[in-house]
Amino acid sequence: MKNNWQGKPGDKFVRPERHKVRPLRRVLRTTHLFSIAYGDVGSSIYYALGVVALAASGATPLALGLAGIVFVFTALSYAEGTAMYPESGGSASFARHGFNDFAGFIAGWGLMFGYIVTISISAFAIPSYLGLFWAPLKASPVVMTTCAMLIVALLMTINVIGVRESSIMNISLALLDLATQALLITLALMFFFNPQIILERIFNYWPSPQDFLFGIAIAAIAFTGLETISQMAEETKRPEVRAPRALVLMTVVVLVVYAGISVSAFSTMTPTELATNWATDPIAGIASKLSQGMNPAEFAALFFRTEAHQAVFTWVLSGLQAILPVLVAVLAATILLIATNAGLLGISRLAFSLSRFKLVPATLGKVHPKFKTPYFSIILFSGIAILLQSPGFFIPNMYSNLGGLYAFGSMMSFAIAHASILALRIKEPDTERPFRLGLNIPFMGRDLPLTAILGLIGTTVIWIVVVVMQPYSRWVGSAWMAAGLAIYWYTTRHRKSEPDEVNGDVRTVAN
Repeated sequence: MKNNWQGKPGDKFVRPERHKVRPLRRVLRTTHLFSIAYGDVGSSIYYALGVVALAASGATPLALGLAGIVFVFTALSYAEGTAMYPESGGSASFARHGFNDFAGFIAGWGLMFGYIVTISISAFAIPSYLGLFWAPLKASPVVMTTCAMLIVALLMTINVIGVRESSIMNISLALLDLATQALLITLALMFFFNPQIILERIFNYWPSPQDFLFGIAIAAIAFTGLETISQMAEETKRPEVRAPRALVLMTVVVLVVYAGISVSAFSTMTPTELATNWATDPIAGIASKLSQGMNPAEFAALFFRTEAHQAVFTWVLSGLQAILPVLVAVLAATILLIATNAGLLGISRLAFSLSRFKLVPATLGKVHPKFKTPYFSIILFSGIAILLQSPGFFIPNMYSNLGGLYAFGSMMSFAIAHASILALRIKEPDTERPFRLGLNIPFMGRDLPLTAILGLIGTTVIWIVVVVMQPYSRWVGSAWMAAGLAIYWYTTRHRKSEPDEVNGDVRTVAN
């Protein structure tokens, strides 16, 4: 009997003749999506600034700004794609619809690598911030790396057992994080901002053209977690409306925060200090400089005439001086821990999505009979994340290497996402698009969005730069893709012998 099923916005887009998958419970709203995504994307600010400074030095703000433009284009493409197909999988889903299963696999496998690197680097940054309380956590590579590995192992165990995250906690932490960033930026502008000093630090520490180019590529790590909103679309009420809203809101907030933090960093320290003393915990560096360099009494005298007002203002600022480093250390460790966990959740969702469409072996979507979680994929990818951390015992530029690895996987995935949006405009011009990109260019009777074209060019160039300029990322990334192609070949060859229904249902992936 012919199947005439047609999807509508908000429905689950699966192949009903091949899969029996129950829909997710739709409970998330725009605020939930934003808080979850900001906890992931916003967490990168706690390490990205130092990672970029290692390569771009004085050009760090410009490198972040140029990467931010690519980020805007990518977020817009995701908004159109997610509104069209509100299903977990993100770029892998767009590629399946825009091209074919193989393109969907390549996008998903590259994105999976990005998730693994996000898990590694987020966990790796936690000990540096906690070094405020015990110096070896930051000073000793052995202690730092061991601690990071233990964090991933602990979260792996928690995710296998199936502990849920709280949406209220995510929203609260996102608001607290934004408030703290705003406080740091405000204090840095009040006490340290000097345009002439900032310009001197930019031009006096300007990198070589090769380092600047690589810095732009590494700056892509500043926007880890962009896929999070797309991955949560199946659990969102009216995803065709709320997912694009959350993506646009997150993009604006993240860019504003990064601009402010970049100015704050260059106001309080030189690029050399940022890339050496504070490379692994740049926000702690800003807090430390503010704590040591503010003169509350002198500043109060400039703005208040009465001694009573001056005394109150001095008391408040002195209190902030005392608690600021501790607040940043605790908040950073908490946000980064949640981001590490979000990476595990994201990769388990993605593995489950690829397995249910038979793009990877069904084992990766296998659900634990007791805990109802995709335990095999959680354990496997946590193990790979720990393996990527192991060079931290003996490689000094570990952060730069992890940044390159993230760019390798994520830029490949993002480029395919842009290409998929363009392909869908050609292939399905009349399909309803609840969120439709503007600034279109006519091409063979079709309207192609300029932002997707520029995003495709930008992400492709960044990927090529990483492959050419960093041998570590080139060989490790190529090995990952080679393993993926072997898995895809094996899976597609044995499709006919596999059952039609994946063990368990997609709701269990949410932990």
